[in-house]
Amino acid sequence: MNRFLSIFFFIFLVSFGCKSKPETLEKKVAKSNLPNVIVILIDDAGYVDFGFMGSKDLQTPHIDALAKSGVIFTDAHVSATVCAPSRAGLITGKYQQRFGFEANGTGGIGLSDDVVTIADVFKKNNYNTYALGKWHLGASASDHPNQRGFDEFYGFLAGSRSYFPLENPSKEKMLQHNGERVVFEGYMTDVLGDQSVAFIEDSKEKPFFMYLSYNAVHTPMHAKKEDLEKFKNHPRKELAAMTWNLDQNIGKLLKKLEDLGKRENTLLYFLSDNGGAHNNQSSTGVLKGWKGNKFEGGHRVPFVVSWPKNIKGSTIFNGLTSSLDIFTTSIAAAKIDKPKTLKLDGKNLLPYVTGEKKGNPHESLFWRKLDESAARMGDYKIINLNDYGTVLYNLKDDLSETEDLSQQNKKQVDRLLSVYHHWENQLMDPLWLEGKSWMDVTYHIHKQLMQNKEPEYKDIWSPAFLEGQKNKK
Repeated sequence: MNRFLSIFFFIFLVSFGCKSKPETLEKKVAKSNLPNVIVILIDDAGYVDFGFMGSKDLQTPHIDALAKSGVIFTDAHVSATVCAPSRAGLITGKYQQRFGFEANGTGGIGLSDDVVTIADVFKKNNYNTYALGKWHLGASASDHPNQRGFDEFYGFLAGSRSYFPLENPSKEKMLQHNGERVVFEGYMTDVLGDQSVAFIEDSKEKPFFMYLSYNAVHTPMHAKKEDLEKFKNHPRKELAAMTWNLDQNIGKLLKKLEDLGKRENTLLYFLSDNGGAHNNQSSTGVLKGWKGNKFEGGHRVPFVVSWPKNIKGSTIFNGLTSSLDIFTTSIAAAKIDKPKTLKLDGKNLLPYVTGEKKGNPHESLFWRKLDESAARMGDYKIINLNDYGTVLYNLKDDLSETEDLSQQNKKQVDRLLSVYHHWENQLMDPLWLEGKSWMDVTYHIHKQLMQNKEPEYKDIWSPAFLEGQKNKK
């Protein structure tokens, strides 16, 4: 066992998996009302920046309680290491490269018109559907959340914005309710938290699906004055204050569910859209890399699934899982038959967390963004950089990805490359790129990390990168 996973035993003192085979979940749900489903997606959070993940300096009591009420997945991943494509994969339940949504941003295109979202399916099956917070999946009329299966949208279309009111926001950055601008006072995380409670109250007896997409803890590092004062001597003051406020708002949501008697039968997910960013004070712990690259720090995320009525709490699951699984798992929980024409890459996690199945939900997972790619099978993982080379790691022995085994285990490299190319042959070419400067920065970071070196620059605003660009002219 590596030293990182031992954290979970220290905190929860629980055993692996479930020890008895209970009544099947399908039979349980048949005897009760349909569950509510909530996805709490946070932004750019560090892998170990929550108490339940081992943090000693950030205070997250409500999120920790949520984790204790459900299952913690220690080997969970998102389908991309940056915001927009990761969200595209989650909300469609399929690798976003299948419909050309590979690079960050939305390219003025956004989601393909023929792609089905998880909200489309829930709405068609008589659920109220709510989207809150950051969208970042397209700003055109056809990509508005109200056109992608959501009855209600209370949030903003852009990938980031100020946490405080803007005097003249653009259409993409304005806070809106179903297309109409909302003029607000206060702090964005509080506003979204209050609205999440209001939507739950409005849902009455009808089941609901809620996509609660906080922009915390993405930059800019804005926090409320009183929260900054609370953490004034903290070495990560801004992040500590932002995380505390996020936790308080998640606590409000959980309390409202309890007060309305809905908590027991609410299937609730908690995860980050990618790894911690290099510029928001986050920590990835023993994991190498960060947001934007194919090392574990870029795509391995904290992931919790809680459904008190049907899933045993204080449980740890070590199988290979993905944010792609949220779609498949959710419709299974709601007893919704998947349309025959709908092809999903995610797996149903419920049989694994209830003990009906053992092992890994996924035999393999894949990542690709332009020049960089990665593949995982079992304990082994490759990272490939176009026109440079491929590295191989054994994550069971080397979670920090420091020892390249590619030269001494070429058969394993070939095996992973073969599986990866089989997957890649099913994909579309990306419908947009990220611009040469960003692609150059990302290429440099991967090359340096593959050599176990510290990158000279990490974004297009780094002085070293700007100096290099100037010297080229």
